[in-house]
Amino acid sequence: MKLSSYSTDLGLLILRVGIGGMFLLHGYPKLVGGVDRWEGLAQYGLPFLPEGIVSITFGLAAALAEFGGGLLLILGAYHRIACAALAGTMAVAFSTKWDAVSGIGDFAKEAGWPLELLIVFVALFFAGPGRFRVGKSV
Repeated sequence: MKLSSYSTDLGLLILRVGIGGMFLLHGYPKLVGGVDRWEGLAQYGLPFLPEGIVSITFGLAAALAEFGGGLLLILGAYHRIACAALAGTMAVAFSTKWDAVSGIGDFAKEAGWPLELLIVFVALFFAGPGRFRVGKSV
């Protein structure tokens, strides 16, 4: 059975809305958490950053990537920019989880989730948003 491009586009829409909605939920508390939350987020993900405005900026960028990227993913607008930002955020999240891995048996439990999402965002970056989108597909 041959699938039409409609099926592919519908599949991309379902994936974008589902994952994008989850990132709205993940990003919202970080975004509204304020300066202390942003700095803590950056220090957790990038502990080598100096405290202060640099950490706050990177933490805010991560929160915006999750919330704003989730929203753009749902809409399919600026799709590749959103996927790149979310992939970068997941790469940092994966790097923070990597130290907890003590062997192949607990890899999925400790570090699998951000790596799985990194793979999804890279794949979506190359696949594009599909025809069901709002706005530009950059």
